[in-house]
Amino acid sequence: MAYKLIGQNYQTPDMIAKVTGRSKYAEDYRADGMLFTKLLLSPMPHARVRHIDTSEALKMPGVYAILTADEMPVVAPPTRGAAAAEEEGPASKGGRGTPIKSEPGLTNEPVFQGQPILAVAAIDELTAADAIERIKIDYEPLPFCIDPLESLRPGGPNARTEGNVYYGTVAKTLKWTAEDWKEVEAGRLPMREAPDTWKVGDVEAGFKEAALIIDETVVCQSTSHQCLEPRTSMAYWQNGKLFLHASAQSTAHVSQSIGNWSKADRKNVVLIGEYVGGGFGGKNPETQMHSAIPALLAKKTGRPVMMRISREDDHFIGRARAGMVMRVRMGFRKDGRMVALDMFVVQANGPYARGGDYGTCAVVASANYTPLNMRFRGTAVLTNTPPHGPQRGPGGAQSTVMFEPLICQAARKLGIDEVEIRKINAPTTGMAFGVPEKSGKRNEFTSAFAREALERGAEKFNWTERRKRNGQLSGSKVIGVGVSLANFTAGTIGFDGMIALTPEGTLKIYSGVGNIGTLSVHDTARVAAEFLEMPWEKCEVIWGDTSKHLPWSSRQGGSQTIHATSRANYAAAMDAKQKLQEIAAKEFGGRPEDYTIGNQRVFRKGSPGSGMSYAQAAKRAIEMGGKYDGHEVSKDLNVMTKESAKALAGIGLMGVARDDYGRKGTTQAFVASFAEVEVDTETGEYKILDYLCVADCGTVVNPRGLEGQLHGGAIQGIGYTRSQKWVYDQEFGVALAKRFHHNRPPTMLDIPEKMDWDAVNLPDPQTPVGAKGMAEAAVGAGAAAVRCALAGALGDEYLRRTPIGIDMVLASIEAKKRVDVGLASNI
Repeated sequence: MAYKLIGQNYQTPDMIAKVTGRSKYAEDYRADGMLFTKLLLSPMPHARVRHIDTSEALKMPGVYAILTADEMPVVAPPTRGAAAAEEEGPASKGGRGTPIKSEPGLTNEPVFQGQPILAVAAIDELTAADAIERIKIDYEPLPFCIDPLESLRPGGPNARTEGNVYYGTVAKTLKWTAEDWKEVEAGRLPMREAPDTWKVGDVEAGFKEAALIIDETVVCQSTSHQCLEPRTSMAYWQNGKLFLHASAQSTAHVSQSIGNWSKADRKNVVLIGEYVGGGFGGKNPETQMHSAIPALLAKKTGRPVMMRISREDDHFIGRARAGMVMRVRMGFRKDGRMVALDMFVVQANGPYARGGDYGTCAVVASANYTPLNMRFRGTAVLTNTPPHGPQRGPGGAQSTVMFEPLICQAARKLGIDEVEIRKINAPTTGMAFGVPEKSGKRNEFTSAFAREALERGAEKFNWTERRKRNGQLSGSKVIGVGVSLANFTAGTIGFDGMIALTPEGTLKIYSGVGNIGTLSVHDTARVAAEFLEMPWEKCEVIWGDTSKHLPWSSRQGGSQTIHATSRANYAAAMDAKQKLQEIAAKEFGGRPEDYTIGNQRVFRKGSPGSGMSYAQAAKRAIEMGGKYDGHEVSKDLNVMTKESAKALAGIGLMGVARDDYGRKGTTQAFVASFAEVEVDTETGEYKILDYLCVADCGTVVNPRGLEGQLHGGAIQGIGYTRSQKWVYDQEFGVALAKRFHHNRPPTMLDIPEKMDWDAVNLPDPQTPVGAKGMAEAAVGAGAAAVRCALAGALGDEYLRRTPIGIDMVLASIEAKKRVDVGLASNI
């Protein structure tokens, strides 16, 4: 159908507030009598607190309370379920071993430098900081490990007393053999057995069929999330209710879990977070234990408490992308078809819950290349570094930046065009990919238009001509042109939508997703307006404050928001439309199906004058009550939605429904990207001259928003390729790159001189609107296109790890060979 709202640019309702500074973030709120809290952070990477003396600090004027680990509950992280499948690790048996306890907000056994030990609440931050200086703590140092391979070395240290490697959900001790370690010293991983493994087909038989085998070991780094807004929060209690202003990525989900950490009943938590300065996966529900610190101090002191997090604090508690070391063997036929893929991955896991990046790395490779035979083996190694967690495209970005240059290498060795080799291996709709079930069955793509994206991008970029520039030297400058293909999960199902047509003739659209800067809270609301044929200026979107009664909406992770919430809002709109038809039939006679909607009216088909306005129908719905005005709702709704509908019952005609449309398979988005770089062989500096990407994201809902996500994701990926990294003192286990100066995100000087985009714009057939999420695939696309362009300029043999700094480029050029630091991490 031809849409009036979907696919059109528009001004979001919060735009003026953002550009004028009227939008309020957690740090902007103030309350009478408010105190400020500062955290005392562990100076050691692993220790046990033997004694704490706070007496001198508590004597200070202006110090009101100190909160310790003994006063803070330790709770299991919230259940994530299918809606967070992109963050889960590969299946493996737990067996015997020791479970790793959940991450606490405060601890007496810090397992990384910078972990909070206690919090001080005082009249101002300076007083709180001075009080921290007067607190005496006796630490018992414990063994630590920063580099995952060092922990696997024979005789190497364990990061946790429970063990050093995850086997399912428990930790055990695993050390490699001396023979294995010889492989590491030679610059490659051993292809050995691992705790996590799965396979499809017969890999060894596939290699026998191959005309070319690529065998490489590559390294990608851990990086902090570096959100523009650190995870500041402010809390107070009123009439037994907790009011929490927080930088929360998923309003509905965080509101349901924060009570556990704050010792508050779920129904007595009001979460307010209308504006969030970025999340990238680091502000999801399972990361919010620190937001409970001001809540508990507010209860202890009886006063509001603000906890402002510094950039350095955020480095420690703000989460990070997992680093990896991977050895991969890929076998290709002469025609470029990948017949075998054998990968072994070691993941730097951090000290707590097993991250899923290394498993997703394999799934994304399976989706990108559909190898005829594949084997994955992976090991998640516990490390004494800040906790890792999902970061925009978790596992996908690492997979793409590691694999894609090797695909370029294979293409050059086979004499096949780099676009063509990707088209040869790219999936199509309905193909199987990923981890097999016990029965051997695998997920299928609900849609896959990767080949179309590659073709459109190649034409728009003028690939055939521009690829001839690879290696062209002009003075000291050499040109490189690259292409890459990225993918990531693109949506989940099964959430609730809730809307209300009011007697004033407006449409209220309620949303439990967070406003994290992606525009999705408003983009998905327009779906409800579209299918009720409601003018956008008559719509009001309610979000960001659970006291306004929000529905159970999707998590904002795994690029699922546009897919999941467009479906939920479509369901709510269809529920409202059905009720409009039923009300009209009761009022004017006939059957509900005899009526249709349009021009803000419900009327008999073929007779627009025989009907009523939406405003009149809303008044009638209130009179009729029951299901029409929200007093009765479906039993299959989430409890949060039921409670919200009950609170709103009687305001008008309510559309409340769960997305029960189902789907066959898994939704995946693709981004084909192209880049041209110029490398100065005398200085090692490189410029990105041009960047183009083409997205397979289903139906385009908001073109301008899509452009922002594609380019923003690409720039984030470029930062990953160019400059962002952790650096740790390996001897003392402390961070050396805690701020932007040393762990530098991309700036205006780093981004491409020219950026362009396009979209295939073919709807996914198994979702009503046809939209798929793509913000995470965009990260890998940007990172890998630049990485491949550098290989086009310098050759395939020089670069095997990221980030690629000026020093690495220059050293490799001067040595005329690969020059790096082996397989070590965090250096």
